[in-house]
Amino acid sequence: QVQLVESGGGLVQAGGSLRLSCAASGRTFSSNYMGWFRQAPGKEREFVARINWSGSSRYYADSMKGRFTISRDNAKNTVYLQMSSLKPEDTAVYYCAAPCYSDNSCDYWGQGTQVIVSS
Repeated sequence: QVQLVESGGGLVQAGGSLRLSCAASGRTFSSNYMGWFRQAPGKEREFVARINWSGSSRYYADSMKGRFTISRDNAKNTVYLQMSSLKPEDTAVYYCAAPCYSDNSCDYWGQGTQVIVSS
C-alpha cells in the first residue's frame, strides 16, 4: 500500500507563487509516474502534471505549461509542484497520486490540499 500526504496549500494573491509537496511512503515502482490533479467546486477532477521516477519525463496539461513545474527528490520520497503566476481559476483542491499511468489513471490518492487564489 502507498500512502501520500500533501502539504503547502493556502491563500495567495493572484500573480503569486506556491510550492506543494507530496510525501510518499510504502512500495514504489520506478516504471510508473507520480502525478498531480486538481478539482474545483462543481467541476470534474482534472490532470495537472506527472513525472517519472528519474525526473527525465515530465508532462503538463496545456493550461499549466510555462507556469507550473513538477519535480521530485527521491532521497526524501517527495514530489513537488511549483506554481507561479497563479490565477483565480487555479483555485481548487490539489491531489497527489501514485502510481499513475500514461492514461492518467492512478492507484492511490492523497487527502488533498486547498489552494485559494484571490484577485
